[in-house]
Amino acid sequence: MAENKYRSTYELGIQIKANIEKIITGVGDSVELVIAVLFSKGHVLIEDLPGTGKTTLARTLAATLDCSFGRIQFTPDLMPSDITGLYFYNQKSSEFEFHRGPIFGQVILADEINRATPRTQSALLEAMQEQQVTVEGVTWKLPEPFMVIATQNPLELEGTFPLPEAQLDRFMVRCSLGYPSFESELHVLNSVASELALASVHPIATAEDLIQAQEHVNQVEVEETVSRYLLEIVRTTRAYDGIEIGASTRSALALHRLSQAIAIVNDRDFVIPDDVKKAAPSVLAHRLLLDAQGRMTGGSGVEVVQNILTEIPVPVR
Repeated sequence: MAENKYRSTYELGIQIKANIEKIITGVGDSVELVIAVLFSKGHVLIEDLPGTGKTTLARTLAATLDCSFGRIQFTPDLMPSDITGLYFYNQKSSEFEFHRGPIFGQVILADEINRATPRTQSALLEAMQEQQVTVEGVTWKLPEPFMVIATQNPLELEGTFPLPEAQLDRFMVRCSLGYPSFESELHVLNSVASELALASVHPIATAEDLIQAQEHVNQVEVEETVSRYLLEIVRTTRAYDGIEIGASTRSALALHRLSQAIAIVNDRDFVIPDDVKKAAPSVLAHRLLLDAQGRMTGGSGVEVVQNILTEIPVPVR
């Protein structure tokens, strides 16, 4: 059991998950992963088929948090200034004033992110990495906490622009929800309309609560044997059959921090190898570039990571 200073973060995670599962059920593992990313100061890319609850999950999480919310519907004609904001001339004051864009929120829903052009997608790079935006040479800090939840359809190609590696690397995890179980889907059919149900969700966590939770995650203990195990997984991707480009140091940092968050969400103040194994596919798979052989055999980044996990010996505590 975690110490008292971590207990509040564990209980906060339980409350957030319970609030979300009032609206969307049958995806408990994905909800827990998203909460861990939230506590890790990370961003999440939810990639799945239409109608599986991607946007609903993002909106419900935002409604659960007493934080400012911004929604950006990505389309081919969306411009970078539509995201970051722009300067306009105020005739009354005879001065240029900055009008903030929707990125100036604490929880940002980037819906169908792959429908925007690469130029517009790149407007998120600085915001997601450095928590700031630069417009006309002036840098503006974004609020804390700050999280981007992006969604995309992996199958539809017409009118879409695949995210470049630099953009994918800014997302701590990429996950999918999948189809719900029979009982979960039956619950959806028998429940009230989703919009009415979503309106009934009340915030249970403030920005200060999240900032404190993020500080607790950073203090979770990671023994050297676990750190070495984590790093060996990352380094193995750089010289593995079927992989052209392996995981970067940023990937290792993301895996380290998410493992800490998973530990605290499971009521522990120390990381175990199982936390690393649980986080690795979601953190590393979308950062790997398969070579021609890997693509021809129809393999995926998730399968490669899972193979690596079976080959590397797990340290014994």
